[in-house]
Amino acid sequence: MRAASLAILFAALPLVASTQNKGTEVKVGNLKAVTPPDWAKEKPANLLRSYQFKLPGAEDFPQPELAIFPESNPDPEKNFPKWKAQFVPPEGKSIDDVSKTGKWDVKGATVTYLDVTGTWKYRERPQDPSSKEMLLDNYRVIWVIVAEKDGATHLRLSGPTQSVAKSYKAFEDFVKSLK
Repeated sequence: MRAASLAILFAALPLVASTQNKGTEVKVGNLKAVTPPDWAKEKPANLLRSYQFKLPGAEDFPQPELAIFPESNPDPEKNFPKWKAQFVPPEGKSIDDVSKTGKWDVKGATVTYLDVTGTWKYRERPQDPSSKEMLLDNYRVIWVIVAEKDGATHLRLSGPTQSVAKSYKAFEDFVKSLK
C-alpha cells in the first residue's frame, strides 16, 4: 500500500512541476504572449495598469518592474519627449546621449521603444502635480509602444540599471513573441 502511494506521488510530481513552471498569458491589445515563468505577477498598483510583474534582478539590487498600460497614445513623437523629460542625464551628458530609440518586429503591430538611463524623476501618478517626485539614481527605463490599427498599449520596464540589464533579453524576447 505504501509503495503504491509513493508511486502515485512520484508519477504526479512532473505534472505539479509543469504547472508551476508556466508563465502568465498576457493580452496586449489584440495580441498575446506568455511571460517567462520566473516573472512574478503582482496586483497592478493602480487602475491604469492592466498587468504588473516583478522580474529577476541583479544580486543586491531591487527587482525591475514591468507595468502594462492599455488604451495608450500610439505616437512616439508625442510620448518620447515627455518620457525623456522624466530623466536627468549624468553630468556632462545630454538626454540624447543616454537614450536610444528603435523598433522591434512584431507581426500585427508597430513596436517602438525608448531606452533611457540616468536619474529618473519618478512619480507614482505622473500626470498628477500633487504626486510626490522621487529621484532614483542610476535607473533605466524602457518604454515600449505596441501600436495596432485600432489602439495602442504601453509597456514600461523600470529598475536599477544592473537589474534591468539582467532582465533585458527576456523582456525583448517577450515583446517580440506577441502574436
